[in-house]
Amino acid sequence: MLALITHGTPAFASTLALLRNRGETDSAKVEGVVREILAAVRKDGDSAVLGYVERFEKRAVRTLFRSRGVDFDGAAALARLPVEAREALEHAAARIRRFHGVERAQMFGGDGFRFEEDGLSLGLRVRPLDRVGVYAPGGKARYPSSVLMTAIPAHVAGVPEIILATPLSSDPHDGSDDMILAAAHLGGVTGIVDAGGAQAIGAIAYGTASVPRVDKIVGPGNAYVACAKRLVYGSVAIDSIAGPSEILVLADATAEPQIVAADLLSQAEHDEDAYVLLASESRELVEAVQVQLEQQLETLPRKRIAREALRRHGQAFVVPGRAELVQVANTIAAEHLSLQVEEPEALLASIRHAGAVFVGALTPEAAGDYVAGPSHVLPTGGAVRFGSPLGVHDFVARTSLIRYSADALRRDERAICALARLEGLEAHARAVTIRTGAFARAAADGERSKRESRT
Repeated sequence: MLALITHGTPAFASTLALLRNRGETDSAKVEGVVREILAAVRKDGDSAVLGYVERFEKRAVRTLFRSRGVDFDGAAALARLPVEAREALEHAAARIRRFHGVERAQMFGGDGFRFEEDGLSLGLRVRPLDRVGVYAPGGKARYPSSVLMTAIPAHVAGVPEIILATPLSSDPHDGSDDMILAAAHLGGVTGIVDAGGAQAIGAIAYGTASVPRVDKIVGPGNAYVACAKRLVYGSVAIDSIAGPSEILVLADATAEPQIVAADLLSQAEHDEDAYVLLASESRELVEAVQVQLEQQLETLPRKRIAREALRRHGQAFVVPGRAELVQVANTIAAEHLSLQVEEPEALLASIRHAGAVFVGALTPEAAGDYVAGPSHVLPTGGAVRFGSPLGVHDFVARTSLIRYSADALRRDERAICALARLEGLEAHARAVTIRTGAFARAAADGERSKRESRT
């Protein structure tokens, strides 16, 4: 089940070092195929995308790009859902929109700021991107939550065109797409590309005859999607290179083993490569969690996937105290961090690196996946050391605003020219002195005109 690793042993340091570098994955095994796909999509457009959909997704697509209100009706799909599903999606969408609305209002005052200082006007203008692509995986499961968590922050930011790339059902009449179309409707999606994998990333990155080109691509996906996002970066912006899902639970002797095990399994069932990590001051707690994992696995529908994730990346660190819990958390820099300890807020104050923190035993990671509010799209592989959760800030561009008065430029002239000449850039200096000289001549001419008029 969980590999038990005790503080102070050689295995403790070596395992932490491996986990710290887990994001440095070698994409060589898929990069050749992905490069071929992207080159074909860039060259042949729709026909290449459709060919790869048929080859890899084992289905034929008649309409690659669907426009809202023309080729898909999300409102009708929402109405067709069972009441419980419809209300859950609406509740989640409202909570996500509320959180990111507050985020937007707090970010640079919403639209930016300006201030004046001795004749120098400075500011920052914030504007939404024109068109973004949001990717939602198909594969092992369907994720309407990922549609909400990527599209709604973009919509709140004011992005006018939001293109969802996701593989839909081969049978448009079986109803399985309704939850995706409903989420697209609630999220403000304006168009859908019916494709997955690297071919979908290529289509929205480069554009085709039917698919519009986007400015930025966000959202999680498999190794092919992650590799494709990395390779198209530069043609478009991306949020991050997503790896397998991960959770780290910090637990002390007061933690409930049943709850700890349930949170660990909530990530283990995502993918065989998910990281399922526990750190505790209590060996007895760890042993009790091991028992609970076995018991809960037996009735888990995706137990094969979860068991394999535990086998590959299940680790339990036994440490002597809270300081070591913090050390483990900051070294691993986990996507999801659950604090199931006494006085969790006090421990939180020492945590520097985490994508999303679930504070206290009453806060399940699953709430963050669905309805808490912040986007569940988070950096993985330790990238939270320098990255952040997806948010409104990912869907805007910022422009610096600078305006000098004549007096302000005269005051800065000496410093600008000194720095320009220090760097050997005389034209930079002259761009200033020509202006200040013109100001001086204009001022002198003005004084001369006044004197002449008096005489």
